[in-house]
Amino acid sequence: MLKSTVSSFKSLLVASFLTLTASVAMANPFTLAPLPYAFDALEPAIDKETMQIHHGKHHQAYVNNLNAQVATYPELAKMSLEQIMAKISSYNMAVRNNGGGHYNHALFWTLMAPVGKGGTPSSALAKAIDRDFGSLDKMKEAFEKAGATRFGSGWAWVVVTADKKLVITSTPNQDNPLMDIAEVKGTPILALDVWEHAYYLKYQNRRGDYLKEWWKVVNWNEVNKLFDQAMK
Repeated sequence: MLKSTVSSFKSLLVASFLTLTASVAMANPFTLAPLPYAFDALEPAIDKETMQIHHGKHHQAYVNNLNAQVATYPELAKMSLEQIMAKISSYNMAVRNNGGGHYNHALFWTLMAPVGKGGTPSSALAKAIDRDFGSLDKMKEAFEKAGATRFGSGWAWVVVTADKKLVITSTPNQDNPLMDIAEVKGTPILALDVWEHAYYLKYQNRRGDYLKEWWKVVNWNEVNKLFDQAMK
């Protein structure tokens, strides 16, 4: 009898724990993934302290604030970030800012790699770059201009449009080209954060220097993969 009671109690505890875990997961469906490299892995282009604050403080805040919106919009818990972006006009500014912030940063981390480990543009991507921009150098020049001329905070992007062309654009704040409110829509394959928190500790007001140094840590291997997926 005692063994049976203890066994039932243990089963009840396990069931309660699983229910609690499921409830927490439903209430906080969005999580911050660890960086795919060490905080100091992108030096000297991006310093360790900036990466620690940018990832652990800024990105984490977007995740926390997006999770807080699940109480208002329960359907968010079952949606991917891409699905949320596609109908962002249906939600409030908190979802737009924090959902965009989470998507943008989650992508951004993967688009960088330690110096010498990012590879080079694939043959297919290089051909598309030459076709749509004239050369890689011209693409970089246009991309840097998009980042430098974005007033205030925002992002610079290279996207694949619906007609399979490469286009450079920029967005304010935490908007992105996947959003249904974006002026230029497309699938992002390259993105650069030009908020001051992304570069100010090292570069202060020299956003242009940050833009140029950033090319040294671009993860072209990931860009190539995203390009191939977008072209299908």
